[in-house]
Amino acid sequence: MSEALDTYVAPALASAPRIVSAGAEDVLERFNQPALLSGGKVNLISLEAVETRFGARWAARQDQVYDFTARVLERGVGTQGFFHRVSPTDFFVVHPDLGRVAGQAACLRYLREVLNHFLGEDSMAANGVLQVTRLDRGALEARRLDLAAESEAADPEPDPQPVSAPVAADPEASLDRWTPFVAADGRQLRVTATLEPMFELKGFTRIGFRMIRRVIAIPGDEELSPKQVAMLSTADLLRVDLATIARGIGRLRAEQAGEQQLSLIVPLSYVSLASQTGRAEFVKQLKAAGALVKLGVICEICDIEGVPPGALLAATSLVRPFSLLVVGRLAEVTRAAINQLQGSGLNALAFDAPQGLGDAEFVGWSAAAIGAAKRVAKSVLVCRVESHNRAATLASLGATHMSLASGR
Repeated sequence: MSEALDTYVAPALASAPRIVSAGAEDVLERFNQPALLSGGKVNLISLEAVETRFGARWAARQDQVYDFTARVLERGVGTQGFFHRVSPTDFFVVHPDLGRVAGQAACLRYLREVLNHFLGEDSMAANGVLQVTRLDRGALEARRLDLAAESEAADPEPDPQPVSAPVAADPEASLDRWTPFVAADGRQLRVTATLEPMFELKGFTRIGFRMIRRVIAIPGDEELSPKQVAMLSTADLLRVDLATIARGIGRLRAEQAGEQQLSLIVPLSYVSLASQTGRAEFVKQLKAAGALVKLGVICEICDIEGVPPGALLAATSLVRPFSLLVVGRLAEVTRAAINQLQGSGLNALAFDAPQGLGDAEFVGWSAAAIGAAKRVAKSVLVCRVESHNRAATLASLGATHMSLASGR
């Protein structure tokens, strides 16, 4: 398991001045509005982690970092917001039409893409998003986010409506309302969902199904990677999540054939849960899915790498009333990513097993991953395991559930 970047010194927790580069003062002055600042709509993303890791190479590579960051922000912010580099390591980002949590979650997503591109991991992303609290000529004040406290209070204004169609009473009939769709970057995307059996390891009994989402670019049928899906716009991710649930419910109805399953694991993106609009839509869909199973739905929150534990705790509290359990899904299993989830309120952690390992390698990987996960959550779900024969190994190491790769 790879270790997190541990040389990056996070910005101070308290509000502190940050010097603005010459020439940027006039650009920022027009955003010196109390409503924008107090509403959490003005933020910074800091590239200090990249600067620290690059060390002496920073001077030679900083323009490359700036160009890539600007492309990420241009794609994410779009025409509804504003961004500008205001210092050697800070980008100023304004989302006037997003609520506080949704805007800050978007900034977190942008920084994760930059860190993954240049450093190969994003465990320090949460330390690099700051809320601007005061603007003055030549300087600004920014503080580290306290998303836990901010998520407890409702945004004073609603998020923009990213989805034009309401959820129909029949989720399968409403599927064409969510997919295919044209994404913010101009690509046409479609969403499919399959059902993967999930087994409880104690008696190796099937407890239900887990929805597997796939996002495909058309024409060409090229599937987006999990990282590419995570970097879609907030509105696009909401469409993906809603289409996944609608498709999954339709699959479950066809699969049941008169036999009601115990539970259904439903994937939801953290960014979608940070949106007021997303929360309202999900409640409708979760209730529809819950009516089809005996015990209830299990919510699997995706794209959680780099999310502060307090913010994740707030998100889990929003879906807990409609869920049997709340699971956090990790795209990459590292000690840093797992340890950061301490205090996040998750009942379980889920991650995929690596493919192609020999028995000894699989035992070594499983022992490290499951051991770290058990310190954070009571249950551990290991997905896409290559064979039934490895169930006993996983159970002996503390895993509680598993699914098989390709339905084996």
